[in-house]
Amino acid sequence: MPGKWRILVSHTCCSSSSSFLLLWILVGLNVVEVAGSQQGIPLSVVKLWASAFGGEIKSISAKYSGSQLLQKELWAITAPRPGTNSSSETSSSVKGSSRINQKNAACPGGWEEGGGTRASGRKHGESIQTAFRKRLMGPNLGPPCPEKYKEPEKSVRVEEIDGVKLVKNLAVKMEEMFLRKAEATRRLVEAAEEAHHQHEEKPDLQYEYFNAVLINEVDEEGNNVDLGGEFLLEPNDHFNNLSVNLSLSVVQVPTNMYNKDPDIVNGVYWSEALNKVFVDNFERDPTLIWQYFGSAKGFFRQYPGVKWHPDEHGVIGFDCRNRKWYIQAATSPKDVVILVDVSGSMKGLRLTIARQTVSSILDTLGDDDFFNIIAYNQEIHYVEPCLNGTLVRADRTNKDHFREHLDKLFAKGIGLLGDALAEAFTILNDFNQTGHGSLCSQAIMLVTDGATEMYDDVFEKYNWPERKVRIFPYLIGRESAFADNLKWMACANKGYFSQISTLADVQENVMRYLHVMSRPKVIDHEHDTVWTEAYVDSALSQAHKLKSKAGPSLMTTVAMPVFSTKNETKNQGILLGVVGTDIPLQELMKLIPKHMLGIHGYAFAVTNNGYILTHPDLRPLYQDGQKRRKPNYSSVDLSEVEWEDKDDILRNAMVKRRTGTFSMEVKKTVDRGRRVLKMHNDYYYTDIKGTPFSVGVALSRGHGKYFFRGNVSVEAGLRDLEQPDVALADEWTYCNTEEQHEHRHLTQIQAIKLFMTGRRPHLKCDRELIQEVMFDAVVTAPLEAYWTGLALNKSENSDKGVEIAFLGTRTGLTRTNLFVPADHLSNRDFLTAEDKEGVFNADHFPLWYKRAAEQVPGTFLYSIPFSTALENKSVVLASTAIQLMDDKKSPIVAAVGIQMKLEFFQRKFWTACRQCTALDGKCSISCDNADINCYLIDNNGFILVTEESSQTGLFFGEVEGAVMSKLLQMGSFKRITLYDYQALCREYARSSDSARTLSDPFTVVKWLLTELVIFLLEFNLYSWWNVDLSVKAQRPRRTTMVPCDTEYPAFVSERTIKETTGNIECDDCVRSFVIQQIPSSNLFMVVVDNKCDCSSSLPVTMDPIEIMYIETLKCDRLKFQKDRKKPESCHPFHPEENAMECGSATRLSSPLTAALLPLIAATVSR
Repeated sequence: MPGKWRILVSHTCCSSSSSFLLLWILVGLNVVEVAGSQQGIPLSVVKLWASAFGGEIKSISAKYSGSQLLQKELWAITAPRPGTNSSSETSSSVKGSSRINQKNAACPGGWEEGGGTRASGRKHGESIQTAFRKRLMGPNLGPPCPEKYKEPEKSVRVEEIDGVKLVKNLAVKMEEMFLRKAEATRRLVEAAEEAHHQHEEKPDLQYEYFNAVLINEVDEEGNNVDLGGEFLLEPNDHFNNLSVNLSLSVVQVPTNMYNKDPDIVNGVYWSEALNKVFVDNFERDPTLIWQYFGSAKGFFRQYPGVKWHPDEHGVIGFDCRNRKWYIQAATSPKDVVILVDVSGSMKGLRLTIARQTVSSILDTLGDDDFFNIIAYNQEIHYVEPCLNGTLVRADRTNKDHFREHLDKLFAKGIGLLGDALAEAFTILNDFNQTGHGSLCSQAIMLVTDGATEMYDDVFEKYNWPERKVRIFPYLIGRESAFADNLKWMACANKGYFSQISTLADVQENVMRYLHVMSRPKVIDHEHDTVWTEAYVDSALSQAHKLKSKAGPSLMTTVAMPVFSTKNETKNQGILLGVVGTDIPLQELMKLIPKHMLGIHGYAFAVTNNGYILTHPDLRPLYQDGQKRRKPNYSSVDLSEVEWEDKDDILRNAMVKRRTGTFSMEVKKTVDRGRRVLKMHNDYYYTDIKGTPFSVGVALSRGHGKYFFRGNVSVEAGLRDLEQPDVALADEWTYCNTEEQHEHRHLTQIQAIKLFMTGRRPHLKCDRELIQEVMFDAVVTAPLEAYWTGLALNKSENSDKGVEIAFLGTRTGLTRTNLFVPADHLSNRDFLTAEDKEGVFNADHFPLWYKRAAEQVPGTFLYSIPFSTALENKSVVLASTAIQLMDDKKSPIVAAVGIQMKLEFFQRKFWTACRQCTALDGKCSISCDNADINCYLIDNNGFILVTEESSQTGLFFGEVEGAVMSKLLQMGSFKRITLYDYQALCREYARSSDSARTLSDPFTVVKWLLTELVIFLLEFNLYSWWNVDLSVKAQRPRRTTMVPCDTEYPAFVSERTIKETTGNIECDDCVRSFVIQQIPSSNLFMVVVDNKCDCSSSLPVTMDPIEIMYIETLKCDRLKFQKDRKKPESCHPFHPEENAMECGSATRLSSPLTAALLPLIAATVSR
């Protein structure tokens, strides 16, 4: 026994706290034994084990991390000097040592900006602390000047962060960035309109252009295919490492359109003028990525030129005209009622086409639009009965909800269109009176196979003479007996008539209404700048064959419409197309001064609808074999991530573009939702001028509201910054190396050096951040020598249990030291780009830094890291935060830690658990005994050490449910209820009626026989091929992931409870246990009596539970309209609009034309 204590002393001698702890154990050992004796598990023995292990593991962690060295030196440079009044410190600044960056000319030992020499290395026998002080003092170590302590310079100080100023500065930076993108887009608009104005349409124009799909393709003889040609492509990391051509653009034509259609060839020809502007824009702003022009004719011109690839069916499912940026720029916000005929004549194929038509209409609606769908026969049927008499926002969730109901439609009875039209007009009028909705354009989409009359009495009652509601009839089928009536409705109500005969016709015919809705905007010649919500264009990514481990990135698009400026077509309001450019949200994140936000602080932005543009808790992707988009990723409301704000105070203020502050207590999850941190956040928010966005920042109270500043000489800072063990946060912007092409090859450290030495004055750098990161490099430099000394000492770490020592500072600087060769590391992903949670990112500090910051100062946090794919259970991380002073206002300036082998960590635990107080060495209890189970768990209940290796990393409640339940009951642990409004739940996907009808072979035969005549009249081979593909695409798998809301628990230990004993009554026995906190850590030892079987007790799990809403609540949620700010621009109609352009599928008969002309003339004159 004495030998064991000598070993313990040798490991803890370097720590004063550990020595005190050992003394306490030795003096009070027998007393505790007597006082704590009880029947069952002796508390005193468990306390001994916990104390022995705690002292040992803290000694190792402190020694190899260098935490005590760094803490002492930071205190030394910030403590008041002799002769100063320490009571003069304020909350905003601390009078620090004037040994750093002295500018007093009378003191020869000081550093001057841009001058001085680096101090010499540590001499033999000289302590680390002494060498460090010499480096801070400079090369001349003469006696200090008498003046030195009279007026100490505030070169090291603590400042309180001004949140209002911070968010306003951030808003200005974002405004400037968005403005640059908008200006580039405007130049494209001007060039496109001028090029079209100068162009004369030529029906027989022949022009060879670079087709995006055909470039560099050759035929069997090795010759370039038509519209292909040789097109130079080179890989470019700025464009996701795709091979691109920075001199030319390419043209993509939808699969269902002819490449050499005269309209397309003419449009491609005049739009070639955009190539020069594309290149010029990119030279002006090298941060630009994709620039493009989407033509109203259907083609898509994209810069830089890139090769497009069809999918496995030889199809590219991309049509620029149904992209949100196109629709939003081309039209004004609108309220839409869709009427679907479900009378008996619509059965079979016609109803299938009608469903597809409605679905395509829904695709053209955006977040600023509102809609409802009504099916009619002899009665009015709301597709969603809950939404009787109202409209809902056309977000992804609502549109998908209605699509599910479309499959339930069936045809029977007769169609009473007049009643349906009256209902639609009533809804639009009543909803407009509420002040909700778009408060702009209104339209009725009519999907039917015919109308027996014109219903002029209905239009006269509800819509004439103002004609505020446009009518867009879609005639389903080849029959044209009722076409005249439907076209008359369109022409009499400023709409457009289309006839859809096959599924292949749906897309093109639906898109035509957009050009009609855009006429007023075109005639007004208002080039409204529009900004989309955050989205991922998966079709475009697929066409580019974009492969990224992180998955497709979110972006927003700035777009503007392009109009015909020719005088002869002015009153026709011809929309030529839309130009746009994409802005990756990652670029937005680079503007955020993360170092000023603190460890838990963050910035976020929302749209005018309250949807998240960027937020660290936005999770647009999920892992299911690969990264995929969540179905409703683009319409996540701010209230769904800041859910503690029950009254939407913060959300509504930001939607209304106000400037202000807000405060609330929050529960922030970390480690992929497994752990929770409770804190109090202060929010500061304002609007971003020239956009529909608002930006906010959240600062956590306490150390998160304070910032530490210090200065060093440029020479010393740069030298320490260039050391091989130093790295800077990849996603932080110290210098903007992307604004100039010649700077793209520079690393951040190279750019900092060029900027600070004045060799690249045009570099845009954050001088304040650079000063702080250089200060961190100098202050933490002694750790390099300290770690190197440990690594070279053969007697240290002989079993290679400690693998890595690491440090991170609040400026994104990290230092690492390997104690084992890199190829011998147990976890090679740690501190690499693969380890997203463990490195500084654009929106968060490393997990080991964040969690250590919330621990009691001086204690270490231990955890087993969770990985994204397979949980890595081979290592344990230990980290601790470094504070300037033991005061709540003191910022945490760094965190240090080590990575050690799990086996090494566990061996230390089991060794400690073999100690006992018996003088003869015969222990009454041991973790080796089969009668007890010993566990080591962390403050969130996850197991680090257990005899069953398969249980490592599991939640303790899953293994010992009865014990965990008792701990919760006794208050040793607390259950915290959390909510996830971005969850996905597995659901059994039952086939819809229509899909089942077409997928059952026997039903297909019956259907073919009964619909043979319709098939021959209304079908063609192309549409049949499309039906086959659509059926295959719609055929569901057994399960599918659907959006849902979930409730799930997290668990946190109660800090004030250090030890607890308890008894659990099971079926016919009593099970005892002891839980004891490990000193100076976040760990607890749990020893459980194994003689009593409590396996019948239910486990305590962290599994999420889906929140099931009752039907009435579901209805209320659908009806509920959150506050939004409608777009300022609105162009519902124009008096000069040519309403005669109202359809092209058939011609009006002479009698109907004669009846229509006086009506239109009279209405237009008004």
